[in-house]
Amino acid sequence: MFFLGIVIHGFLLRRVAASATPTDEQWAQLNQTVGGRLYTSLPLAASCFSTVNGLPSTPNDTECTLVQQGYTQPDFRFAHYSAHMMPQWETCQSTVQRCLLNSNDPSDPAAWEDNECWQGAIAPYYIDVRSEDDVLEAISFINETGVQFSIKASGHDYKGRSSFGSLSLWMRNLDSLSYSANFTPEGGNATYPAITVGAGTPFEDVYSFAEENNITVIGGYHQTIAASGGWVQAGGHSILSPIYGLGVDRVLQYKIVTLDGVSRTVNEFQDPDLFWALRGGAASTFGVVLESSMLVEPQMSLRVASISFNQTADNARGFLELLVNNSYKWGQEGWGGHMGPATLINVNPLLTLEEAQASVQPVVDYALAQNGTAVIEDLPSWQTFFAKYVESAEASVGVQTILGSRLIPTDPFFTDDDGKEALVDLMVKMVDTYAVNPYIIQGTPFLYNYTEGTTSVTPAWRSSLWQIGFHENMAYNATLETMYAQYEIVNNITSWMRELAPNSGAYFNEANPYEPDHEVAFWGDNYPALLELKNKYDPFKLLDCWMCVGWQGPADERYSCYLNISSNY
Repeated sequence: MFFLGIVIHGFLLRRVAASATPTDEQWAQLNQTVGGRLYTSLPLAASCFSTVNGLPSTPNDTECTLVQQGYTQPDFRFAHYSAHMMPQWETCQSTVQRCLLNSNDPSDPAAWEDNECWQGAIAPYYIDVRSEDDVLEAISFINETGVQFSIKASGHDYKGRSSFGSLSLWMRNLDSLSYSANFTPEGGNATYPAITVGAGTPFEDVYSFAEENNITVIGGYHQTIAASGGWVQAGGHSILSPIYGLGVDRVLQYKIVTLDGVSRTVNEFQDPDLFWALRGGAASTFGVVLESSMLVEPQMSLRVASISFNQTADNARGFLELLVNNSYKWGQEGWGGHMGPATLINVNPLLTLEEAQASVQPVVDYALAQNGTAVIEDLPSWQTFFAKYVESAEASVGVQTILGSRLIPTDPFFTDDDGKEALVDLMVKMVDTYAVNPYIIQGTPFLYNYTEGTTSVTPAWRSSLWQIGFHENMAYNATLETMYAQYEIVNNITSWMRELAPNSGAYFNEANPYEPDHEVAFWGDNYPALLELKNKYDPFKLLDCWMCVGWQGPADERYSCYLNISSNY
């Protein structure tokens, strides 16, 4: 083993040979320094299998039953280090080495009787992080040994960025929450109503806390997304974003340990370049975020439109045309929400109930003509809406799911008849060709008064009205050939989207895992400055993740479990 070293802030940074492997003694010393919270890991369902990592293993029926019961439950997965919400990132897809249950029927014994259990992409060691000191000790160990590491909070990750390496920092138990009506960023004078959230705190806890304090937090559309994790570092859309901005627009301060072993509080006054980078440059890139402080709004009532009908080959296009023709007006009125060829769940904090009813009457009439249902109602708070509508409609977990998406510019697709027709044609093509429904999110910061240059997300967010997404699911026992075929569908549809809107971009967290020209797609003109800051704060590339800023590319050994999908790299 060899190293080159430089000293920054009194901390010795070492460039260790990539092949360096920690000794048992070094692992034991690390365990001691983090209070005995260094653990070895096995796949979530390992207790069900009789062969684990090539060795005989005695199944534990009690544990296996618990895993079966919780396999598709977000709170269960959130509580286990080795579980990811999209379980293909627990596996080594390229070698088809995995340890999965049948998500359609987790009690199906064929999953463990016909297969062996393999570690896959799950880091064999992880630290249950409970404090800033744990992170500082981990960074010291990483610099000393050169071990590859990743960071995991909730496991809401559609690209596998939090499930590789020899060591993982599990941030789940940094779950603090506090509210101040007069929060002052360090180094500043102005005060703001703000909530401060630990790196592992899920939005379900944040929303309950906000309800107790009569405030509204602009946040994600799933109960177990970590509010201070990748959501608020890569963009963070909400169905309240049309009025109140993205998550990165609302963050006031981060606490972070950078790779030089320095704990920093960053905001517009302290390390403002790093603050800018964290407001869109994405997680697992510039350091280990411990917490974030975000601007909040007073508790607000919401007008809710919930509309649905049975989709057929004859009625989808008509509804999509209505959505396209009305969405610009809805954007001006403050609506945000999730829509599809036969569904709509939108909210509005600005209109009265009567105004809301009049606004969505065309789609109500259409749905009722299809023998569907329509509810337009007034709810007292975001938490009330979330509990009633979101928890039953949020993205499923425990299923191997591939996403693709594109931001759809307002002009010409919502302002010009030809643009509108082209957009509808694209969505109908998705349905007709692959039986894939577009998942429409009206969650861009359409009305938000953005200050130019304050965040590092792609500028396409600011000129778009929609994000169109879609997904493909893979069976737990999909063959390599089947996986390639399903990724090909995702690549084909996203290529249609790029052809439709070539000068737009995509949301880093929800884009095709094999998006070509990803630097431009995710960050646009901001990428060169982000790369410069990556080199400043992580000169030895200790942090690297799939398609992140400064990514070392698919040939790096840590990405050997990804499929060789794209010829663009």
